[in-house]
Amino acid sequence: MNRKPSILFKLTILVLMIVLTACGNSPSGDGGASHESANAGDRGTITMMANLHTPEVPSKKIEQWLEEKIGSDLDIQWIPDGSYEEKFNASMATETLPEAVYLKNADMLNRLRGQIRNGMFWEIGPMLGDFPHLQKLKLEVLQNTSVDGKIYGLYQERPLSRQGLIYRKDWADRLGLEAPQTIEKLYHMLHQFTFGDPDGNGLQDTFGLADRSDLVYGSFKTVASYFGTPNGWGEEGGKLLPEFMFQEYMDTMNFFRKLHQEGLMNRDFPVTSKADQLDLFISGKAGLYVGAMGDVYNLQFKAREVNPDAIFDVHNRIAGPKGERVWASSGFGTVVLFPTTSVQTEEELREILSFFDKLMEPEFANLLRWGIEGEHYNIEDGKVVPTADINRTNKEVKPYQAIEIGGPLTIKGYLDSNFQMGVKDKAETLTRDNDSILVHDPTWPLESNTFNERGARLQQYIQDATYQYILGLIDEAGFQAEVKRWLREGGQDIIEEFNT
Repeated sequence: MNRKPSILFKLTILVLMIVLTACGNSPSGDGGASHESANAGDRGTITMMANLHTPEVPSKKIEQWLEEKIGSDLDIQWIPDGSYEEKFNASMATETLPEAVYLKNADMLNRLRGQIRNGMFWEIGPMLGDFPHLQKLKLEVLQNTSVDGKIYGLYQERPLSRQGLIYRKDWADRLGLEAPQTIEKLYHMLHQFTFGDPDGNGLQDTFGLADRSDLVYGSFKTVASYFGTPNGWGEEGGKLLPEFMFQEYMDTMNFFRKLHQEGLMNRDFPVTSKADQLDLFISGKAGLYVGAMGDVYNLQFKAREVNPDAIFDVHNRIAGPKGERVWASSGFGTVVLFPTTSVQTEEELREILSFFDKLMEPEFANLLRWGIEGEHYNIEDGKVVPTADINRTNKEVKPYQAIEIGGPLTIKGYLDSNFQMGVKDKAETLTRDNDSILVHDPTWPLESNTFNERGARLQQYIQDATYQYILGLIDEAGFQAEVKRWLREGGQDIIEEFNT
């Protein structure tokens, strides 16, 4: 493997850039397609599988509106987040995937590289220039979704880092605490939220951190950034090595082990679902949540249904041994792929791509993001102001955000928001501020056959060992034994392939 993107990859991206540039400059304004693109309305029914992040399947209101405007019927399988990958794998094994399938996250795409190479999904890169909106997707993000330099998926745009703290400001104010600026101050806040009676009821019935069984999108990876841990892989002595071979990773585990031993976090976090984690925070059992800062709007709304006096705040900069840092994502939240077992011909594929091209038109993009004007939001001074009935919006609109394509950077006319909630605006500001302290994963443009074939199984060794160490079930020698196992069973090959 080559540490630089392959020649094939470079040529593919170059050709794609030329095609898209030519299309974008077409005087006809139709995207400059080399031939006419199929119309979405030509497709009777489009079947898809999407991740459900809400407790209930949404009403048909948004779906019916899309069907009426675009001219295609939709058949959406809503799969709960907790069982999504299991259902996806079962459908793939039985060749019963629908025509368009959204992946759960970027990590899932890495685990599917082998199946993609084996022809289970359509390559769509050469077709993107034929669609006026799809061609506006960012080439650098498409590069991060590629397999062997080829584009197979459309992506949902995401900020490079939304990570930060959401915490109970009313608790902090009662205890005389400010937003933590250092790791030590973060620990102090968690300790006080546990033992300082932050809710003032005279009982020791709260704790600091609500966490879940996810070392990436839970608390661990973000806190690891504060300790100076590399993002996935880091360089030492001119050589790329996995993050868990750095001392900073061990320092992070020691921090979480201390939190766990002292009862400053939920003790069952390795088996806690995201829904249960959020419930701990919303219900007032825990005072701090590490994750996407933009979630503060919904979290505070739900918390105030339990306790009208609950006040949340957000914070993003924690100084550690290497200063202020936060890990960066790849620029996309997930991708949508098109199985060759369910989409039989290129003509059918173009009809489906035409539908997704429509989803990037401002009218439809804003529908999926905000809902229907006058019902779910109003416009004031050119910005979206959500209606007071957030429960209705969560039920009718929020699930459909899972089928968005692109985002504000790729859709002209995408509406901005005015939430009339200072903390939500602050979250958006801090998300942009994260761009100045990002730590990138240097292996995103690199390839390793061993990683593609065995990476997920090998990573499970490290994940299990990390949990076991934090729980006190193994010591440092036990953790290093699992690192050696990782190296022995293919990890050393991955290192060599990423460094060759």
